[in-house]
Amino acid sequence: MQEDLEIIQVNISGEDKPGLTTSLTEILARYEAQILDIGQANIHQSLTLGILFVTNSQNSGNIMKELLFKASELGVMVRFTPISEERYKTWVGRQGKNRYIVTLLGRTVKACHISDVTRVVAEHGLNIDAIKRLTGRMPLHEEDRAAKACVELSVRGSLSDEERSTMQEQFMKISEMGVDVSFQRDDIYRRSRRLICFDMDSTLIETEVIDELAERAGVGDQVREITASAMRGEIDFKESFARRVALLKGLDVSVMEDIAQHLPITEGVERMMTILKRVGYKTAILSGGFTYFGNYLKQKYGFDYVYANELEVEDGHLTGRYAGEVVDGRRKAELLRLLCQFENINLAQSVAVGDGANDLPMLNLAGLGIAFHAKPKVKATARQSISTIGLDGILYFLGLKDSRIE
Repeated sequence: MQEDLEIIQVNISGEDKPGLTTSLTEILARYEAQILDIGQANIHQSLTLGILFVTNSQNSGNIMKELLFKASELGVMVRFTPISEERYKTWVGRQGKNRYIVTLLGRTVKACHISDVTRVVAEHGLNIDAIKRLTGRMPLHEEDRAAKACVELSVRGSLSDEERSTMQEQFMKISEMGVDVSFQRDDIYRRSRRLICFDMDSTLIETEVIDELAERAGVGDQVREITASAMRGEIDFKESFARRVALLKGLDVSVMEDIAQHLPITEGVERMMTILKRVGYKTAILSGGFTYFGNYLKQKYGFDYVYANELEVEDGHLTGRYAGEVVDGRRKAELLRLLCQFENINLAQSVAVGDGANDLPMLNLAGLGIAFHAKPKVKATARQSISTIGLDGILYFLGLKDSRIE
């Protein structure tokens, strides 16, 4: 850099006013200063503006004097910091390092949550570039079930695979304190997801449909016991599925319509689907449950694909058998891969969401796998999890901001 050039960082803070940024940058423009970096944030009508610029040393004094006068006129504080060429080059050199996104999500995000998360970030030598709130302005009191808060941190630095794994474990421990913590690499795929695949039972709906059918057939306790064991990963899914379906033999098919119309829909499904469709995502239900109920949700919320199990019916009653291949964990992962091929997208652009052990293959295959209100074994294995709020929490893991999507 030529000797007659100076690098100066100016920081402005105070009450936000229309035209403030224009007034200040007009001064830089008159002296043909080159802006090297600029950033602005607003918190509760308070402005924080930073500008890094380079100018001829003959002009630097006049620029700072005029900025000082203009700041006084506008009623804001201004601070100047000279930056050495060596320090600037070091800063530029850091831009090649990896970027990550850390998302804190819950009914509320407390100071202790942010303190614990940022401590982990610092311990691993990562630098926080930006912090922003993704949810709407937070009320003082959590008055309803739909209350939610989300803060996103953009961090930069280099991590080995072992260090990333350690950070994930540390964030998982923090998640036990009433906040979900997501840690993702901020690469080209992170903001270009195109397909989201959902488990149905205990994910899109707050029940296991086969348990509902079993209650109507008078075999509820037997089926629930088998279901719980399968979801914990203690027995093979195909075996458990066949045993449970056999217990439904003789049930009138009219029962399915009544159950479908009274399904307890998971919090956030309608909002999530409305926004996902608005921004162009393809959505699929990949379920170890039944196509009848998957198609009901498809018609109600606009899912693009449904793959589940078909119950065999004769003379208006269930036979206790099923038709076709069972949609188990292996099949879910296979269907996810096939849908990506059909939609002509990279697997890294896919998202999978589920709660049970049979969802782990697709959760681990997808670019973003999210364990939703999952069993302990599943949550411990999945890379990301949501346990504090409804399904629309997924929108924040995708980087969507309330003020832009509502």
